[in-house]
Amino acid sequence: MVVHVALTGATGFLGLRLLRRLLDTHRTLTVLTHAGSGDALHRVTRFFELTGAPQAFTAGLPGRLRVVETDLAQPRLGLSARRFHELADDIGALWHSAGSINLEGDLPALRRTNVEGTRHILELAAAGRQRPVVHHVSTAFVAGARREGVAYEDELDDACGFENAYERSKYEAELLVHAWSREHGRPVLVLRPSILVTDLPPHPELPSHPLMVIERILRDARRAAGHGCADGAAPDRVPGPRDQCPGLPDGGPSGPVAVGRPRVRTVGHPHGRLNLLQVEHAAEVMVRLAALTPSGGVDTYHVVHDRDVPVPTVVTLLERLIPLAIDLVAQKPDDPSALEALLDFYPGMTSYLAHRRRFDDTRVRSSLGPSAISAPVGLDYLWSGLARRGRATAGPPDTPTTACPPVRHA
Repeated sequence: MVVHVALTGATGFLGLRLLRRLLDTHRTLTVLTHAGSGDALHRVTRFFELTGAPQAFTAGLPGRLRVVETDLAQPRLGLSARRFHELADDIGALWHSAGSINLEGDLPALRRTNVEGTRHILELAAAGRQRPVVHHVSTAFVAGARREGVAYEDELDDACGFENAYERSKYEAELLVHAWSREHGRPVLVLRPSILVTDLPPHPELPSHPLMVIERILRDARRAAGHGCADGAAPDRVPGPRDQCPGLPDGGPSGPVAVGRPRVRTVGHPHGRLNLLQVEHAAEVMVRLAALTPSGGVDTYHVVHDRDVPVPTVVTLLERLIPLAIDLVAQKPDDPSALEALLDFYPGMTSYLAHRRRFDDTRVRSSLGPSAISAPVGLDYLWSGLARRGRATAGPPDTPTTACPPVRHA
């Protein structure tokens, strides 16, 4: 029996990679795109052209993809009753990857997309005669504001609160999924990726790298605070020790600072860690997990890297992207600078720099074995996916241009 697959979010950062994997095993797919968002087929085709797909593959896309414009925030996805039920009856498997990852967003707006959008996708699944299996893309960060310990796949509670409205909206969407599965006696696969990254250089026709939002916020705040150089060029900057030796302290909060490089104190842990996973590997793992026999209820998997990235590595990356000197401190300063005060308007932006928790992925590793293990994610990889072509840097991110003196500790 041929199972027809529908996918939401197909033009997004993860969705495009899921689409590529699904096209490996399905002759045709239905792509549910946001009404009025432009020519989805063109954007999908351009992604594959820009990422080196064979010409024969891209030429065949119009015959393999059916585009249906929808509105996740509307009942019946904004479709007529007849069109909604025709669509529902045609689907044998439903992937829900669409959603807002706006860390700055307010909860009502995020709920419209992430919660109500999930509700309406579940209504589509319930209406179909083929009783499609639902594959729901959530996030590992439904674990909330608990910063230490181990987050397990079976856990879903709000006891520790959340770092931002995005996390809460995804948590509420998962609650809907569980309630729907119980009500209808239907299986659902919940996939919880960590922070997804790529080494594909930025391009105006490609979806933005998720970490680029942090770069933009820091850059805009720096400009608003009167430090100029909004494009990151920092022409007045005097090379300092951080250029030759990333991670080398240069004087503490009141110590010397390179010209044009203001200092920012932000709450973080020097031994903190973040889970960053290659988006291509995440898509591969998700599609393979979807091929497993479902339990009949909600099967949840953490799609995460087996090795976390140290917070100091992330700090070094940000310092290379934006002319700032970032200091990790235990608590917010009592005397914030204008720049630090501006950054306080973006809750959840830097809160992850204090995380030391680990995401358990025992189920994935036991189901997929060694093939679930990812290649390392280091500074070289992250820089490649964020540095615009032609941007100057002090040297290869992982290689000092001069020998570094030993770091002295008090």
